[in-house]
Formats: sequence, C-alpha cells, structure tokens
Amino acid sequence: MCGIAGMIDLSGRRTPPPGVVSAMARAIYHRGPDEDGFLTGPGLELANRRLSIVGLADGKQPISNEDKTIWTVFNGEFFDYPEQRQDLEARGHVFHTHTDTELLPHMWEEYREGMLEHLRGQYALCLWDTRTNEILLTRDRSGICPLFFTVRRHDGADWLLFASEMKGLFASGLIEAKADLRGLDHVFTFFAMPGPVTVFEGITMLLPGHYLHLKLGSTGPAEAQKQRAYWRVTYPDRGQEDYGSDETKVVDGFEQVLLAAVRRRLRADVPVVSYLSGGVDSSLVVAMANKALGRPIPTFTISVQGKGLNEESEALLVARHLGCEPVVVKSGHDEIRTGYPELITAAEFPVVDTSCLALLELARSVHQHGYKVALTGEGADEWLAGYVWFKTNRMLGFLDRIPGVPLGGALRTLVLKATGQPSFPLRHYRSTQRMLGGPNGWLDLYGMMSLNKLRFFTPEMRERALTNSPWDDLGLSPDLNRWHPFNRQMYLGARIILPGHLLASKGDRVAMHSSVETRYAFLDEEVLAFISKLHPRWKLRGLLRDKFVERKVAERWLPKDVAWRRKKMFRAPMDAWNETPAAGQPGRNGTPQRRSDWADQILSAESLLKAGYFDPTAVAAARQKLPGMRRGLARTGLEMGLTAVTATQLWHHLYIGGALCALPSRVNTSSVRRTAPPAA
Repeated sequence: MCGIAGMIDLSGRRTPPPGVVSAMARAIYHRGPDEDGFLTGPGLELANRRLSIVGLADGKQPISNEDKTIWTVFNGEFFDYPEQRQDLEARGHVFHTHTDTELLPHMWEEYREGMLEHLRGQYALCLWDTRTNEILLTRDRSGICPLFFTVRRHDGADWLLFASEMKGLFASGLIEAKADLRGLDHVFTFFAMPGPVTVFEGITMLLPGHYLHLKLGSTGPAEAQKQRAYWRVTYPDRGQEDYGSDETKVVDGFEQVLLAAVRRRLRADVPVVSYLSGGVDSSLVVAMANKALGRPIPTFTISVQGKGLNEESEALLVARHLGCEPVVVKSGHDEIRTGYPELITAAEFPVVDTSCLALLELARSVHQHGYKVALTGEGADEWLAGYVWFKTNRMLGFLDRIPGVPLGGALRTLVLKATGQPSFPLRHYRSTQRMLGGPNGWLDLYGMMSLNKLRFFTPEMRERALTNSPWDDLGLSPDLNRWHPFNRQMYLGARIILPGHLLASKGDRVAMHSSVETRYAFLDEEVLAFISKLHPRWKLRGLLRDKFVERKVAERWLPKDVAWRRKKMFRAPMDAWNETPAAGQPGRNGTPQRRSDWADQILSAESLLKAGYFDPTAVAAARQKLPGMRRGLARTGLEMGLTAVTATQLWHHLYIGGALCALPSRVNTSSVRRTAPPAA
C-alpha cells in the first residue's frame, strides 16, 4: 500500500502553486515511508508516498508506459499481477519494472475505462493520459483503499485536489477544516462513515466501485465531482439464488476460491504475516496460508483486557494446533484512555467502536517486528451473516409471518419502551423500513445508535436530524426490493459497515498509521461472486448456524470446536473512560484511578457548549446514570451514545479546534496557508 495525492487544474493550463502537493505528500508520510515520487505537468502535479512491497528495487512512482504518455500514481496491490502482465505482454506491451503499478498505463492503453472490469485487488489510483488530457481516479470494489477529493476555486482557477487521507487535503492550505453536520449525523445513524458524505464540509469520499473521469479543458467543477459506478454489490433476484442441493459440491467450490484468494494474498517481495483471533475467520486464513507457504506463517494476536472480551486463550489454542508462535499484544482500559486521541487522529472521524484502538496497537506491533503486510479475516461476517442481528431478524421474522399481525414489529416497539429508549416519530421508522424493503436486522441493532441523536443532540441538531434523512445520501441499490429479504440486510453491511467502519477505522486507517498493509481474502472478487449467488441457507442455517458454508470448509482445516466456535463481538469496553473504581478501591495497577482528564474536559458543559453539537445536561445525566446500569440493551445503547459524544468532541478538538481540552492539537490542517478560500 502507499499514499497518493494530487492537484489538478480543470482547465488544464495552470501549474499548481509550488510546495502545495509536496506538503500534501508529507502529511501522509506514514502511508509510505520508503520513498516519494512526484510528477508535474501542464495543469497538474501528482505525488506518491511508497510502502515498497512489490518490485522493491524499481517500483518508484509515478510510473508510465513505454513512451511516457500515460502516467499513474497508485495505492494498493493487484494480486493477479503475474497473470495480467503475461496477458498484456502477449498483446505486445513492453514492461520495464517488476512492480504491479506498471499494469495500469498498459491496461488503459488496451481497455480505457473498460480496464476497471479487469482490475483485481485493493487499490486507489490516479491515471493521466497526456495525449487526450484525461484523468481517471478510482477505488476498489469493497473500499479497502481510501480516496478523498474536493474542488476549490483558487487564484482564478478551479482545482480538484485528491488524497488517500483528508490530512493530505488539509495540508494543501487551500481547505479549512469545518464540520459537516450531515456527516456527523451519519456517524450517529450508521456507527460509521460510509460516504460519499464525510464529516468535513466540502470533502467527498470516492465510493467503493466508483470512479471520476475528467477531460481537462472541458470538464467543469460540477461534472468533475460526478461519481460513476463500475461495480456495485448485487444479489440474484429472489428465487434465482443457487440453492445448492449438493452440499459437497458447494463446500468444495467455496474452499477452492478461498484457498486461491489466500494464495494470491501471499504474493509479495517482503514477508507476510497474519492476524489471528480465536474465531473461525482468521483461523481458517492462517491454516490456508500455512498450507500455501509450506510452513507456519507468523501471527499476531490481540488480547483485550476485559471480562468476557479476551479471546487470547482461544487464539493460543489455534496457534498451537497450527504450529504458529503468535506475538500477543495486550489492550485494555488504560490503553483506551491514553490512546483514543491517536485513534481519532488516524481515522479522521469520530470512531464509536473502541476496539479499533486494539487494532491500532496490533498494527504497531507488526511494524515494530519489522513486517509490512498482514492477512486478516475481516469481511466474512458481512458476506456470510456472522453477526447476531442476522439471527435476531430471523427470529422476529417468524413472528411477522402471521398475516395481518406484525408481531415482530410490535416486539421491537415493546423492547424500546421497556428499556426506556427514546423513539423517533413512527413516520420516520416506516419511511426507512420502506426504503429498505421491510424489516431489517441491521436496522434492529444499529437503530439503537440512531436513538442517541434524540438523547444527546442540541435542539437545533435534533431538528436537522429529523428533517434530513441520511439514508437518502447512500444511493442505495435500485434492485434492493428484488432481492431475498435476507440479502437486503446483508447488503447494508456491505454498503455501510464494511467500507465505513471495518475497512476504515478497523482496517486501512489504523494499519497504515503504522505503515502496515492489511489484506482481505474474504473480499477477493471471486470469493464475493461465489458467496453472493448462494441461497441464504448457506449463510445462516436455521437460527444459530451462521457462516454455514465457511464453517463446513473450516471443519476440513481446523478442530471442529474451532470451526463452529460462536462469534464474540470483538470490542473493548465502550465506556472505559467512565469506569472508575469505587471509592477507596485501587485501580488495575494497585493505585487509585480516575477518569482520563481529557475525557472530563471535553465532556464538560463549557466544552460541549463550545462545540455546539450536544446538550450538556443530557450528557451529564447519562454519565452519572451509566455506572449503575445493568448490562443489557439499555446500557449498550447509552454506552454507544456516550462513546459517540466523546469521540465527536475529541475529533472536534483535534481537527476543528476550539481548545476543548488540554491535549495538544495533533493534526496540522494548514501547513501552507492559514486562510482558506471558499469552496467552489
């Protein structure tokens, strides 16, 4: 993986101001500490920060074709590089390096925009055809590699700026960090930042499976920001799924495509390691990697220090079975208290899931041990129904089958009332449900997150949240209502949580913060194609047997108890900064403990009023109430809300300013100039 950035004059005439693009590249140094590269031409400047993994000696970017008419900067990996190169050479193309980046200019020559159908891997890139003055910016199908852009009017010209991280855009000095209230509403609705809206005004996320195509000299500011889809998550029409009556054939097929995906992700000119938890996903990836390598792969395991949260013993049992000697990284309350500011700095938006910090520390350990690449089991739960809401939805769905008696909906309402949860007007619930094609397990769980807008937002913020639907920003598939109801809820995970949370605040952002590339076998194009066509019964069999086809494969590779081990929701305690030992009792280290000073400061009435998002009285009441609550839905909902408030306040302090606490502002958002011009 790498980091890319650039500045493009849409008229194609002006050269970017000196120092701007180099400052953008410096801001994302952590994404590529090995070397940098720049290209300046009529109307643009492109930059790359390289984390060298393939073609170590000759992979410096930007890279061009033979006659230097097509140039590219690239972040990511093409795992089928050897096969694609061989095919292009057979068509007459001549290669001069050993890096997969060189595929891009030749593929543009061969296919133009059609090249996007041929790209396999994880990537974000910018390509410039000097002959036609065309620019292509695009991002991989699942959203593993990030890419952000904005259009600004500066010095009489319209400029498109892009970067792998928003820090790069701020470092240009042409963009002021201002909160986008729509984006904050997304965080409190989706538990994630799924895009295209971001939490910063005027900055847009390029969506997974989408691209921008510019013709310098004729593309205006509005057209330059028009995202076009080359791939979308899709499922067969209901009734057209592959029912798979021959179990052996289905399991054999899935095993074949997954093993091939793991083999491809071991391709590198540097050593590859793997994350390993006690669950079936990472355990199966490690087992297959061992088979492909002919030896145990080095593994790294996180140990969350909390009751009911620690999977270290399970992971060590798997490691011993597979012959691995894992590095164990411990993470607990203390690390959360001290490390959360670094997590928000890395992610660039309010992160509600505190377990992301554990992944930040895991990647740091990989880097400290001298590695650059790690396999991971992420992605299986979204595509194979690994989460509890799939089971809950199926149970409630049985109740809804009685004609004219929607007991499932009644039970949902009853649970909210019984646990003292606030509720949206019925018209909002019905409107969202219609948009999603009916009851949805994803909404049953993450709907609790949305309720915190009613708890904590100021009246002005609450009115805004009730007036504008964040669902309208997602551009949901027009085919949604044609799919099996089970696949509709899986689609939300793939559209929202996967790119907006797991691949962002748990994936690229925390890994690349330590210059580590993470690779995802379960998100391989062939794996996704195989899974999507299967009938839901291969994903959830009955009420409890989730990830059914994967677990049947795992039985062949792992002990049966590992293959069928029930999933633990991997998270750290969300309210770690609120949990304080009782009076007179020592903390974990034998000395009295208190809540983190920065948390008390940013949640003070003064700081809450300065930021202007949350009601100080509501926040204070919730903080006082939480420690005495029993574990359950009510406490979980309140925990999620307080964590979101804390993360938002911390994000505001680090990126927007306002001196909300004693922590220094760790993010330099104006390295070139301090006064930013208005957005175009």
